[in-house]
Amino acid sequence: MITLYSILLTVSVYYFARFLAAKYSSPLTSPVFISTVIIIIFLVMSNVSYDEYIPAKNIMTYLLGPATVALAVPIYKNRLLFAKYFGAAIMGISIGIVTTITSAILLAKCFQFSKAFTLALTVKSVTVPVATEIGKIIHGNISLIAAYVIITGMIGAMFGAKLLNMFKVDHPFARGLSIGTIAHGIGTAEAIKEGEIQGAVSGAAMGIAAVFTSFIIPYLIPLLF
Repeated sequence: MITLYSILLTVSVYYFARFLAAKYSSPLTSPVFISTVIIIIFLVMSNVSYDEYIPAKNIMTYLLGPATVALAVPIYKNRLLFAKYFGAAIMGISIGIVTTITSAILLAKCFQFSKAFTLALTVKSVTVPVATEIGKIIHGNISLIAAYVIITGMIGAMFGAKLLNMFKVDHPFARGLSIGTIAHGIGTAEAIKEGEIQGAVSGAAMGIAAVFTSFIIPYLIPLLF
């Protein structure tokens, strides 16, 4: 019963958040952000613990597989565009990965974060399934890593497009590449709303960034600690 309640609550709140975002355009009405806040409030008021919510979460998470695979369709449709900008895309993703890892380490050292916090920050821009696997290799706190990844994606979804607009980055390929590299799946969900090209490029960038980071982090961490 709790599982059914949790699923219906999550889906209903998300649709409400989509409606709210369409009516009031603001970073604070980003569907992922606003729905997360509302769901937490409802679960607390209903005395539903996270452990009780997990079965519903697992069912909905399972559906992410087909949704992710579906990203292959726009990628295939825009394959000629990918071939045209392949070199620039690889360079952009590589620079993005190095920048996000370096900035995370500098931030951690500046505020004297613990090793657990620092390790979690280094993989904050990688999609959750990959980040947690990297976390096992580098002996990081999996819960902390998952939290940072979700927060990063949420911030990217809320403010990514605004920042790109501020710096006058208007090319669909560049916008998708930036969001996918930094804000992974949550950012990609927002990029798709801008257009098919942005969504396709963001999805591809998310996957490539995850692969690159998986190779870099396990070798980089021993050099830092």
